[in-house]
Amino acid sequence: MQRTEIRIAGLGGQGVVLAGQILGRAAAYSGKNVVQTQSYGAEARGSGAKSEIIVSEDRIGFPMVRKCDVLIAMSQEAVERNIEDLKGNGVLLVDNSIVEKIPETNAKVMKIPASKIAKETVGEKLAANMVMLGALVTSTAVVDTASIEKAISDVLSAKAKASNLQAFKIGLKL
Repeated sequence: MQRTEIRIAGLGGQGVVLAGQILGRAAAYSGKNVVQTQSYGAEARGSGAKSEIIVSEDRIGFPMVRKCDVLIAMSQEAVERNIEDLKGNGVLLVDNSIVEKIPETNAKVMKIPASKIAKETVGEKLAANMVMLGALVTSTAVVDTASIEKAISDVLSAKAKASNLQAFKIGLKL
C-alpha cells in the first residue's frame, strides 16, 4: 500500500469528524503514517462536514486529499459535492438509508443502510458512522479491526463505547 486517501463526508451531527479521528488513530496504532484533517460549517448540526484521512506506509509529503481512493458519503449533499473527487477505480460507501440518488461513477459502489441499521440494532442513528467504519474496514482493509476497536475504546466514554463497538462490529459483517 503506497498511499490511501479517504474522505468521510456528511452533515454536522452525524459523527463524520469523530469517525475520521478514530480511523486516523487506528492507522497510527497499526504502525502506519497518517494525516487527518476536518472541516465543518459554523452551525453545530446540519451543515456540511468532512474528515479526510491519508494512510501510508511511506512518509506523507502532502497532507491534503487530492483524489480520494475511498469516499464515505453519509448525506445526499455529501455524495453530490464529493463524487468528482473520487478516483474512477475507487470505492464509494453510501448510507443509502439517507442517500436516494447516486451519481454515475466507475467506482465500486457499496450501499450500506447505516442509519437504519444503527437505529434498529443499537437504538441510535448517531452510531451510523461506526457502521460505516466497519464496512470500510471490511471492504478495504486499510486498517485492522483490532486497531479500530482500540481507537473506539480510547476515544469514547465508557457509556458510548459499548454501543459504538457494537455498531462497528455490525458494519464489519455488511
